[in-house]
Amino acid sequence: MSIINPSVRELWAVAGINGPIILASTSPRRAEILQSLGLPFEVIPPGIEERDYGDWDDGELLRRQAVEKGGAVKSKHRSRAVLAADTVVVLEAQVLGKPTDLDQAARMLKLLSGRAHRVFTAVAWFPPGNLGSRTAVVETEVAFRKLKSQEIDAYLATGEPLDKAGAYGIQGTGGLWVSSLHGCYFNVVGLPVSILWDLIKS
Repeated sequence: MSIINPSVRELWAVAGINGPIILASTSPRRAEILQSLGLPFEVIPPGIEERDYGDWDDGELLRRQAVEKGGAVKSKHRSRAVLAADTVVVLEAQVLGKPTDLDQAARMLKLLSGRAHRVFTAVAWFPPGNLGSRTAVVETEVAFRKLKSQEIDAYLATGEPLDKAGAYGIQGTGGLWVSSLHGCYFNVVGLPVSILWDLIKS
């Protein structure tokens, strides 16, 4: 008997998704990932300001922030499924979020130069109805090659580092500096897709 491959929409129906979900995020990278997966969605920003993380706490605050973002949107759309996420870069015990300006971005890149760091993304999935949230925190280890000051200056001039945790985008020009990666590539971009599938199906 021949097996007919289902359409992408039918694939998501297998996981219980029969209509557009809500992405509670302003991240264009997360939107691009969902588009590439064929998962129907609409964007509703959570309206929550980014704040300093402080000392690394094994991801507990990161998880709470993802739940807070998703919960802010879910409270107004109870019948809809909502997805939220938050990503940080951790170098030893220092948390690197999104730089506020080019000077801070330069400092982050100098810290990462020639060293390995970890990228953590907390994902919060709110199923339709009042079922609460399902969460996970995913870790990926990334190694940077040694950067010259001219390379950092040229990269800063592109503007790419300003809206990204750790001041680089692995899916863009920042991928030039990555010498190795252990774990989920999509996690570094901002949304670990395998874990998302597990959370939706669970």
